[in-house]
Amino acid sequence: MQYAFFDARVERDVVPITTFRHEPFKQQLLKWVGNKQRFAHEIADFFPATAGTYFEPFLGSAAVLGTYAPPRAIGSDIFAPLIGIWQALKDNPDALVGWYGKRLTMRAQMGKQVAYDTVLASYNSHPNPADFVYLSRACYGGVVRFRRDGYMSTPCGPHEPVPLVSFEKRVRVWRERVEGARFERLDYQEAMSHAKAGDIVYCDPPYTHTQAILYGAQSFNLAQLMAAIADCKSRGVHVILSIDGTKKSGSVFCDIRIPDGLFEREIAVNVGRSMLRRFQLSGETLEHEVVHDRLLLTY
Repeated sequence: MQYAFFDARVERDVVPITTFRHEPFKQQLLKWVGNKQRFAHEIADFFPATAGTYFEPFLGSAAVLGTYAPPRAIGSDIFAPLIGIWQALKDNPDALVGWYGKRLTMRAQMGKQVAYDTVLASYNSHPNPADFVYLSRACYGGVVRFRRDGYMSTPCGPHEPVPLVSFEKRVRVWRERVEGARFERLDYQEAMSHAKAGDIVYCDPPYTHTQAILYGAQSFNLAQLMAAIADCKSRGVHVILSIDGTKKSGSVFCDIRIPDGLFEREIAVNVGRSMLRRFQLSGETLEHEVVHDRLLLTY
């Protein structure tokens, strides 16, 4: 199958579309597979000029929400420890800083490997946001991996996690950017069912070709997401979907089944070198592992 992909923000059709410029926001709070932090502003450039409520039902690192910084938003995810972090950011940022600082102190006292193993064992015995915020920053390559039984399996990374003073600054910056948001633990279908005409829904689901290691990704059903998107579109909701495009620097096209007529536009976004392959091929330069995402819009 022949398929053309281009640089970010270049349309496949010839109809001129007005885009809006958003400033890059580089203050990443959480590391995450598929994190959109570096190019979230490019995605946000294609959002409608006006909107009601912004929904992000696959929240992850919240890179797009944090960059867009909407006045009204609902960020949601099915993963309880993750949502616990975002709820703490919004409602009790001092507690979030304290969680991270306590585990950095353990690292200084016990050594990085023993401290990591201790925190990881604590998390796996009782998944919780306090352990998880540290693990996301200290795990190998920032790639949080899960077994099918939900057990987090990523080893300790060789790097030093960001120091407490830097993490606290990021918390304060992020707290301001999510001032208008609330965070809820919701299945994406339930979250999207609340969107009304004029609202925006940005979907960044687990990618079928690369992200089976993510929590719950093994059972994720893309056809069900497409049905939820179609339902939103029928109600006048603006939906944007990030999904697999090309990998291995364009030599492999991820042929995802997309219902005819569901999306009105498609943009290719250059997302750089694969974070997951960086984890798998440690020490290699990865010139041949550049990835493009497909950005699909219902409007």
